[in-house]
Amino acid sequence: MSGDHQTLALLLFSAFVAVTLGITTWVSRHRHGSAEEFYTGGRLFSPMENGFAIAGDYMSAASFLGISGLIALFGYDGMLYSVGFLVAWLVVLLLVAELVRNCGRFTLADVVAARMRERPVRIAAGTSSVAVSVLYLVAQMVGAGSLVALLLGGTSEAARAWTVIGVGALMVVYVTLGGMRATTWIQIVKAVLLMAGTLALTVLVLLRFHGDFDALLTTAAERSGHGKEFLAPGLAYGGGWTARFDFMSLGLALVLGTAGLPHILSRFYTVPTARAARRSVVWAIGLIGGFYLMTIVLGFGAAALVGTDEVRASSAAGNTAVPLLALDLGGGAGSTGGTVLFAVVAAVAFATILAVVAGITLASSASVAHDLYASLKRSGRGRKPRGEVAVARLAAAGIGAVAIALGLLARDLNVAFLVGLAFAVAASANLPVLLYSLFWRNFTTRGAVWSVYGGLVPAVLLVVFSPVVSGSPAAIFPGVDFQVFPLQNPGLVSIPLGFLAGWLGTVLSRERPDEARHAESEVRSLTGAGAV
Repeated sequence: MSGDHQTLALLLFSAFVAVTLGITTWVSRHRHGSAEEFYTGGRLFSPMENGFAIAGDYMSAASFLGISGLIALFGYDGMLYSVGFLVAWLVVLLLVAELVRNCGRFTLADVVAARMRERPVRIAAGTSSVAVSVLYLVAQMVGAGSLVALLLGGTSEAARAWTVIGVGALMVVYVTLGGMRATTWIQIVKAVLLMAGTLALTVLVLLRFHGDFDALLTTAAERSGHGKEFLAPGLAYGGGWTARFDFMSLGLALVLGTAGLPHILSRFYTVPTARAARRSVVWAIGLIGGFYLMTIVLGFGAAALVGTDEVRASSAAGNTAVPLLALDLGGGAGSTGGTVLFAVVAAVAFATILAVVAGITLASSASVAHDLYASLKRSGRGRKPRGEVAVARLAAAGIGAVAIALGLLARDLNVAFLVGLAFAVAASANLPVLLYSLFWRNFTTRGAVWSVYGGLVPAVLLVVFSPVVSGSPAAIFPGVDFQVFPLQNPGLVSIPLGFLAGWLGTVLSRERPDEARHAESEVRSLTGAGAV
């Protein structure tokens, strides 16, 4: 890319960083230092504000860069991500949002621990939340590295590595200084920028084809090199029984995973009531639905205007399809319009990554401090909120370091694919224990612990022994082969195992369910009586 691209994109990105650091600094001067302020922003956000923040938290680098790239490479099959990410919100709206807001305080473990023995449940749920968050963070780091590699001409691995480190450092600053209030406003700003940028690109793509979507699809199919197969199922997931099971596994993980994501669940605690939480989700569904419809246009637009081969040449995983599309829409390489549009898209993508990593880091550090640390301190006697917040800030730094290291290892994988793995782990470990706790009267502590580990351990192990890590040219370690599990996404196996383990743990437990605590929890979840 030319020096103009680099300079303008870096200037716009620097402006966003300056604004968000200003927000963080301002919030840090007005904070009270309490756990409630740090974790939930004082529960003062309106449904609309929280809806925009949820959308900003959810529309990640996987959405903006990864999904459009997969559609540009695989056509119809790439749209599974757009559909799965959107349909998942119906599960959140109908089963989770209000009940979680009424039952919990800061984290997923609060909901489960309301009717169980706290210590084992908090340790299990906290461990699972950190594992999901780190996987999700890796995807954002990979997106940052891909973007900078394109911006700098793809010549410097060192620059790519330093970008990942820089993004990790910024997210730690946002979380440790500003907490939830700063993170929320950063996500709102980012959501507005992302929606505006995506809408502008979508309109430009449709104008290029005079509003004829059929012409867009036909051209995309022609330039893809696959012809009509590009617009039909099977290009990515039609190569045999393994590919078909992978397709089902991915779909199951995407639809069920959102309801178990720690950084999404924590957003329901930033509003004052359960009704506000539900209205937040309605706002979020509207924004997210519009966005994912536009990613379909961008993906096919990249295939039609840039060409599948050029997208693949720039990034084998397709992560740079949208920036390349922006360059073409603006007039091509070397043109002023192309330079400006490319720079704007690059800056918006950077903003997307920074906002999302801040939200995920905050949720995972809350799990470390509020669940793991609190549980290990002799049931929390004498614990002060300030001490817990200090631990959360230290945890943010540690989690950031782990995410940076893993992001450097997985730098050649598609970001949407990596997020699919995080969704699979969330649906396997977090969703079963959450649904059982909310809806099963006889659920016990052993069932809760078994449910979490019974989903988490198989999900992680299946990923380790899958083609993602070894045994294929696109694996993290292509030079070795210890692949045993044939599917790339473990959801089809690990999600049922999580539910099965929870049921087995309960029926094999000698513990008698606490009828009084269940009744109290049920009334609280449905009515909000006694909610924080």
